[in-house]
Amino acid sequence: MLLLPFSLIYGLIIYLRNWLFDKNILQSASFNLPVICVGNLSVGGTGKSPMVEFLIEKLKDGFQLGVLSRGYKRKTRGYALANPRSTALEIGDEPMQFFNKFPDVSVAVGEERVVAIPQLLHDKPDTGVIILDDAFQHRYVKAGFNILLTEYNNLYTRDWFLPTGDLRDQPGSARRADIIIVTKCAGDLSLAEKNYTIKEIKAAKHQHIFFSAISYGTPYHIITKAPWEHVPETEVLLVTGIANPGSLKKYLEESFNGYEEIAYSDHHIFTIDDLKHILKKYDQIGSDRKIIITTEKDAVRLQKFSHQLRDLPLFVMPIRPVFLFREEKEFTQLITTFIQDFPDQAS
Repeated sequence: MLLLPFSLIYGLIIYLRNWLFDKNILQSASFNLPVICVGNLSVGGTGKSPMVEFLIEKLKDGFQLGVLSRGYKRKTRGYALANPRSTALEIGDEPMQFFNKFPDVSVAVGEERVVAIPQLLHDKPDTGVIILDDAFQHRYVKAGFNILLTEYNNLYTRDWFLPTGDLRDQPGSARRADIIIVTKCAGDLSLAEKNYTIKEIKAAKHQHIFFSAISYGTPYHIITKAPWEHVPETEVLLVTGIANPGSLKKYLEESFNGYEEIAYSDHHIFTIDDLKHILKKYDQIGSDRKIIITTEKDAVRLQKFSHQLRDLPLFVMPIRPVFLFREEKEFTQLITTFIQDFPDQAS
């Protein structure tokens, strides 16, 4: 209740800002190539990074892609193009993750996307499609196609403005989305639950709603990339520095006898003292069968300790979204149709 006035003030500022853009008092720039925006209305934890990677995987063989991110929590400012010498400190953990996974895709960072896009096109003139990571609120760029993510257990329709809630934008902004994806659903989500959620979201006629769950792959070693060979009754130390590790924790509860956790803040920059604390916690686990598990996003911030980690059983848990109700093909077709029908692409 004490924070409610701050939420009201924040909400009024957001409403005013959006009104200025809607009335063209503040101008949005468009670009003559397909620009796809992936974002949300809340702070963190809706699965933006896995969705960006999903799009890259689906589109990279057919189109020359550029991925532009803000590079949150990096130690630099301004525009930067990822290269083999880049680090997470220079460009941010998520862009570093994209570049590590897809080295043939152009990955850039820049706080001001309207300035960074021309710089990216100058550096990579063959770019045919740009994916904007976490840019739904960045209205100075008018994306041709908007994908909005909302978590099933924390729908934007039930949320409230910061700091009492998680919303950083007004719920009505969802009308700008072409696709709304309800993420982190249970894999066995029923048709009744799906229809109830669709009814609650009240999408416009032009909008498409999809539902996705999280799929975890085989953990791989952070340095050698060797897959982990599952051993029954293995004890796990979970190390995370992400906004919402709830899904991973649930997966570990279901897949292992139990786990211990060291949780850091989102985008935490690991220090040598952190590494010592992790090693101390790991040594305190009594079992001979024990491993450390971390997320892909955290792994790019831990790899600077490669010498110390090479012989440590520290494994990275890969993640990808899975579309429910056999609707992945429909989703992918909507994206490719937008790109292929874009005026410059068609010509």
